[in-house]
Amino acid sequence: MTTPPEPTVLNPALFMSGAVSKETDDINAVIMDLVTNAADPWSMSAAEARSMRERGEGPFPAAPVSERARDVEIDGPGGKITLHIIEPQGEKGEAKGVYLHLHGGGWVFGGANQQDSLLERLADTCGLACISVEYRLAPEHPYPAGPDDCEAAALWLVANAGEFSSGPLFIGGESAGGHLAAVTLLRLKERHGMTPFKGANLTFGCFDLGMTPSMRAFGNTGPTLSTRDVTHFVDRFIPDGSDLRSPDISPLYGDLGAMPDALFVVGTRDGLLDDTLFMHGRWMAAGNKAELGVYPGGAHGFIAFPGELAEKALAQIDRFFLRLL
Repeated sequence: MTTPPEPTVLNPALFMSGAVSKETDDINAVIMDLVTNAADPWSMSAAEARSMRERGEGPFPAAPVSERARDVEIDGPGGKITLHIIEPQGEKGEAKGVYLHLHGGGWVFGGANQQDSLLERLADTCGLACISVEYRLAPEHPYPAGPDDCEAAALWLVANAGEFSSGPLFIGGESAGGHLAAVTLLRLKERHGMTPFKGANLTFGCFDLGMTPSMRAFGNTGPTLSTRDVTHFVDRFIPDGSDLRSPDISPLYGDLGAMPDALFVVGTRDGLLDDTLFMHGRWMAAGNKAELGVYPGGAHGFIAFPGELAEKALAQIDRFFLRLL
């Protein structure tokens, strides 16, 4: 008889106020000031709010576009889909693998070229060819447009990965991008009988659009994503009358068997904390390997703000990819 593995233990000390560093508290205070003094994104059109974000007016800093990036277009279910590509720099030979990245922004905001510093890091530290998908956004293009585009991009990558690397394929994203990555994995398995990805990097994802307890209870305390924000995002993304427990909408309820190794990262000051804790548990209960990183005091999107906490989380993401490579 085989010896059962040791159980995973989540340390309650991670969730206590004493675990939060002064630097993290200070960063959160700055973010709160930025949110308080910025225009309410829900008081304007989605296009206006997107422009505001691109200018860095709000909690998140403006994201410079990499001079190394190049764009290609592929056919999608609603027209052309732009893929934003950043590859390893210098004479390092072929990339060691390919990372299909799905950006965050609540399915309403964000863009494929707004995470270039993160993708440059993965390209240079881990040797990955990074491909970010410019999927269609709500409310102009509500569900299932965004997931359809991500599914099409994943199928294209499976057929064309050799253009970038002979190494393994990975998928992932932050916030809504983590949600879309999980949905894409389920679609590939259930619609196409495919499990082509070796690893999934799911960073503070939203996996239950009906809201987990932590998100419902979070309120408007900030510093970044509030209960009100998630309500607005879901209202714009999901058509009225949809079943929010459908696995294609809320992947927490899906059949998670035969999923790749996954890394789940979240901060304790994130309303989506339960989404990560619940999804990590379900991932393992389905027989998959899953790693969990819980960061004391980290707000939603904390890896975008320079500091020790963000660096620790980014280093964990680097190690995850390097281990699977």
